[in-house]
Amino acid sequence: MNLLVKNVTIADPQSSFNKQECDVRIVDGKIQSIGKISPGKDETLFDAQGAFLTPGFFDLNCVAGDPGFETKEDIQTLTQTARAAGFTGLALLPQTSPVVQSKSQVEYIINKAKNNLVDVYPVGAISQNREAKELAELFDMQQAGAVAFSDGDKALQDDGFMSRALQYAKGLQALLMVYPENKSIAGKSQINESKNSVLFGMKGLPALAEEMHIARDIFLASYNDTKIHISNISTAGSVALIRKAKKDGVQISCDVTAHHLVFTEELLSDFDSNYKVKPPLRGKSDVKALIAGLKDGTIDAITSQHRPEEIEFKNVEFEIAHYGIIALQTVLPLLIKAGLDAGLIAEKLSINPRKLLNLTIPVVEEGAVANFTIFNTSDKWLYNAASNFSKSANNPLLGTELTGKVILVYNNNQYQEN
Repeated sequence: MNLLVKNVTIADPQSSFNKQECDVRIVDGKIQSIGKISPGKDETLFDAQGAFLTPGFFDLNCVAGDPGFETKEDIQTLTQTARAAGFTGLALLPQTSPVVQSKSQVEYIINKAKNNLVDVYPVGAISQNREAKELAELFDMQQAGAVAFSDGDKALQDDGFMSRALQYAKGLQALLMVYPENKSIAGKSQINESKNSVLFGMKGLPALAEEMHIARDIFLASYNDTKIHISNISTAGSVALIRKAKKDGVQISCDVTAHHLVFTEELLSDFDSNYKVKPPLRGKSDVKALIAGLKDGTIDAITSQHRPEEIEFKNVEFEIAHYGIIALQTVLPLLIKAGLDAGLIAEKLSINPRKLLNLTIPVVEEGAVANFTIFNTSDKWLYNAASNFSKSANNPLLGTELTGKVILVYNNNQYQEN
């Protein structure tokens, strides 16, 4: 499929064309030439005046309902949503029913998603049924195609089990992606612990619950001399802990969700359950620290934390509502609202996620396989039922005008204009 993209600014720190406005010709799935190019015969012309071209976005933390909860989201609607959001790759967490914890279940995901514009990579469970009692079949899943291991939003509470999991993963050179929460401190909390939790009359989740768990995992990763990835950090204290651990030589990486870079706990004053996420929305000082952590390299990647839910689990009282939002299509607008530039977006949303998983990293160079996203930082669009590609509708931004739009994605010799 031949395509000529005109007048686009390259935003790829790996590329010799970085920050240059160029034309890009793609022939049979590869970037044939970059520069000032005259249109030829039998090729589609796409004028991207004012837009940026980065390597295709990649999400490290995404959930579908398939298998078991297809009414929330299936692989087809998930990849449709991802394309519209600019993602050409997804790491799919195992919190389904049944849990993805065996070779056959990994192969099911791979086969269900093949021949797609969006590459889908299964993440296997660390423990059987995500119960942190027995290790799942890590070796068999890795051989079948699992790119990492995680128990999703269930934190591994047992210190000994966590240490053994790290030792086993080290032998496989596999990455464990863990959610940080000390359950004995967190309890049945609903929102961030602060004056607002008192004002709203709900049990607060202290930053301590996240930070103690991260501190434990830093010690265990150091003791076992192995790597570890912390998913979805949300506090200033977590940023400080990981920054120091990196300086001390600990093999630690981490990510943050796009919504934690913009949303704060004050938005919960109306008890809108679409703002109920895990970890909870924190304070303005935490948001400031998270953005600083991205810019100084402490935080390696940005994720969507896409969590589809049926309306009956969201359109209820806040205390009993499920956690999570559908987040893929709002990632780019939120990053632009947070003040991130195109180069930083490319690094944290395209390059580093693949680097963490040891996947091939797309590069915008002549002769390279074409895998890219084109977006405009000033285009406005209405996010509503017509433009929402997910089966679910649990996002507080639905019905609002957003700034920052993906206008084209290309991967696997396929492309889609939005």
